[in-house]
Amino acid sequence: MKIYIDRQKVNARAAAANAASVGGLLLLLASVLAPLFWQQLAGFALVLLLLGGITAMVGIYLANRWVRRPRPEDSLDKALKSLDDGFRLYHYPSLPCEHILLSPSGIVALEVVNLPGSFSYRQGRWKEAMTMGRALRYMVEPRVEDPVTLALGLKEELRRWFQGRLASGAAVPMNVMTVFSHPAVDLEISDPSVPAYALAKLRKHVVPQGARLAPGLYEELSACLEQATVS
Repeated sequence: MKIYIDRQKVNARAAAANAASVGGLLLLLASVLAPLFWQQLAGFALVLLLLGGITAMVGIYLANRWVRRPRPEDSLDKALKSLDDGFRLYHYPSLPCEHILLSPSGIVALEVVNLPGSFSYRQGRWKEAMTMGRALRYMVEPRVEDPVTLALGLKEELRRWFQGRLASGAAVPMNVMTVFSHPAVDLEISDPSVPAYALAKLRKHVVPQGARLAPGLYEELSACLEQATVS
């Protein structure tokens, strides 16, 4: 399998996360120290406190997405490393999805969720078990969308994206999968058609099932995705 990644984007987002985290802490510290040395700034301390709290929360949220290990791309690379060179994995392209797998049969968009906890899909309803810890971290951790709703919306966005960039104008076979990469996740899916899988089971679901793409379309998709990923 060939892997492409926009490393510049990853590094920039990680730097922004670190800057926001440190900046937020400095603002919080300033809100405490400023009134001690300059009493006339006592009223301004509340503003610093609010700004510091918001900035620190933004920093934590970004760190959860762009700094915390294992990184989503690392988890996907490890899970799919045994695939042959007919598969090409693109991380953080300029697309509506952050991870795209090009297989000999089409496109697979991968939405990675790196959160512990219990998630279930029963009788057409998606549910996340809300623990006290998750509730306390809810503002600084990514939301988990219903995999079916996500797949429908993302497919349409990706179709429009490819439609405007493929010279051939050919229809692109496409799947969208939500992948739960955290080792402490408990996933219960009663409907086998729901596109949500634990990382350990991902490989068998991305192996081609349909007809192979025409060589010209495959190469066109590969060039398009590489251009969108590697600047």
